[in-house]
Amino acid sequence: MHQGQALLLLLALFFGVAAGLVGCFALMKRMVLASDVLSHLALPGLGIAYLLKINPLIGGAASLLLGTLLVWRLQKGTGLASDAAIGVVFAASLAIGAIVTPKEDLVDALFGELQQVSILGFFVGLAATLLVIFSLFVLKDRLTISIFSRELAASCGVKVDLVDLYFLLIFSVTILVGLRFMGTLLASALIILPASTARHVADRLWSFLLLSSAASLTAVLAGFLLNTFVLKISTVGPTIVIISALLFGLSFLKPA
Repeated sequence: MHQGQALLLLLALFFGVAAGLVGCFALMKRMVLASDVLSHLALPGLGIAYLLKINPLIGGAASLLLGTLLVWRLQKGTGLASDAAIGVVFAASLAIGAIVTPKEDLVDALFGELQQVSILGFFVGLAATLLVIFSLFVLKDRLTISIFSRELAASCGVKVDLVDLYFLLIFSVTILVGLRFMGTLLASALIILPASTARHVADRLWSFLLLSSAASLTAVLAGFLLNTFVLKISTVGPTIVIISALLFGLSFLKPA
């Protein structure tokens, strides 16, 4: 395994931890499916970046940020539920992305690429995942109480709208890190599946968080190893998703 591939694997493992944690709070907020929609918000930016011959992640970051702010504004200003507000933005972004993304780059944009990562890219991605993890632990109590009761949270001095915005931004940063090797279609898988797996076997918040991260790490590591030494295909995302789905199925075997 070359240095660039090793750095990509290490970055993917950190992404797995962050995605596992984000997925727990997303599941409790009943917006797990929103993660799939949010990942698609990056597609227009990726397509424009491919057209301009610049780093696709720059375009993806820009469209994710704009889409996230728009979703938050729709949710806050119109009173729409999170999933409904996100769905409004999703429909437009997916159509725009499909139109502007060059045909030869569309598969990479949708499913990711298994390519080496530079040292600079590694440290930028690492900083982003550490920021996500740190932010979640800082916001943990406020997120939890706002999930339990928005009215109670407001009465305790929690700025619920801002907490919602912070969480959506954390959500988007997590997806952005995963775009490199998971693509816009699969970047949300490590937010949806590990958290759902952990929910079946965890009985406390901390065990929920730890088991979700562990399931995500297992899927990432097994996916990379299987792809590197057995499958040897150009993208690792589908392998990771299949392993995550298998872990989810195994979680049903827990004794009642």
